[in-house]
Amino acid sequence: MAGSEFDALVVGAGLTGSVVARCLAERGKRVVIWDRRGHIGGNMYDYQDEFGILVHRYGPHTFHTNDKSLLDFMGRFARWTPYRLACGAVIDKVETPTPFNFRTIDQFFSDTCAKDIKARLAEAFGVRGAVTVLEALESPDQVVRNYAQWLFEKDYSLYTAKQWGVSAEEIDPSVLKRVPLRLSYEEGYFDDEYQVMPATSYTSFFRALLDHPLIQVELGVEATDRLKADGGRLLLDGAPLESPFVYTGALDELFGYREGHLPYRSLRFEWKHENIESLQSYPVVAYPQAEGFTRITEYKKLPVQDVSGTTYAVEYPQTYHADSGAEPYYPVLTEESQKQYRRYVLAATNIANLFPCGRLADFKYYNMDQALARALEVAESITTVSLCRL
Repeated sequence: MAGSEFDALVVGAGLTGSVVARCLAERGKRVVIWDRRGHIGGNMYDYQDEFGILVHRYGPHTFHTNDKSLLDFMGRFARWTPYRLACGAVIDKVETPTPFNFRTIDQFFSDTCAKDIKARLAEAFGVRGAVTVLEALESPDQVVRNYAQWLFEKDYSLYTAKQWGVSAEEIDPSVLKRVPLRLSYEEGYFDDEYQVMPATSYTSFFRALLDHPLIQVELGVEATDRLKADGGRLLLDGAPLESPFVYTGALDELFGYREGHLPYRSLRFEWKHENIESLQSYPVVAYPQAEGFTRITEYKKLPVQDVSGTTYAVEYPQTYHADSGAEPYYPVLTEESQKQYRRYVLAATNIANLFPCGRLADFKYYNMDQALARALEVAESITTVSLCRL
């Protein structure tokens, strides 16, 4: 394929790449999308298993945001229904809600002690609805600190070590801030105003998103076999690529690991089906004290499905190796890894038509709405650059 056959090349048919492609196509650009997998949708890909249960192949996904414009964009390509995700964790064989709330305190402490902890939390943080575990650990109140330390030792530190392969002290604080402590009995994993799931499936959403005469999708393509970063330019099949190139994969791979391998975590899923009506109280439950695995997702509850039996996936985090055939899921954010990533960013900025974006390429832990916002931003910047060249 010659670069003259398209106006933009996108690598990755997940949310970021697909949204950029759609935006460019709607502005009259011919777009080709490559993906190494055999399906569209990236990690949001879902399908019905042999038992008629809709499952997410790469782990649970819900769309949540406070930005109505992002919800409206998604609504152009699918019908969405409200879905408020509730999660739990098993600590000392007791299932408790996450984010941890006042019910957690009641479950694990005596009435007197629980009353004191709740009162101290209210005194320390006022009318705030939630705080991070880091804030609680740094509280001047000894009772608050002790409670936070108990949670840290029973859950946060153990889960972090398994999920990220590093100690909680090494990981970027932003990761530990993702799951706060609720200062009430309220349950629900997210607080965003809009929380939804597709009425049909994520895969049908992607089919509609990519259904445009100017978009051509090619699956099973290893982009780095055909593309090379050569100094300040990109080569496609050995010839200079002049068109905008949107890359959503791991940035170190594109540059031949010249600055070393960036650390990503991968996942292994153990799929199971049982002829029971329910496995756990919540659709997603973390098991910080379990050996090897981190959480179990029960898919008949995500979204809610009226089916017999239940299908669930047990998640085992593992180190990502580029040559292992596994998928990179999460960037491991440490001080050293972010320094290493910045060296790759410097190399990328020297290539005018390269637009890295997405969780892997940006080396950031994006939620879906953040990935969508980033894609819209990149599409706009590509259009601006194109206009400037006219």
